[in-house]
Amino acid sequence: MADNYLEYQRESYERKKEEWLRKKRHLPPKTQRPEKPDDEAL
Repeated sequence: MADNYLEYQRESYERKKEEWLRKKRHLPPKTQRPEKPDDEAL
C-alpha cells in the first residue's frame, strides 16, 4: 500500500461529502403538509 493511502481516502471522502452537501442545500426544504381530512358532512 502507498504511504498516504488513508490520507487520500479521507480527502476523497471529504470532497464527495462537500459536493453532496452543496447539492443538498440547493434543493427546497421538504415541508410536511397535513393531510386534508375527508369531509364526512358531504
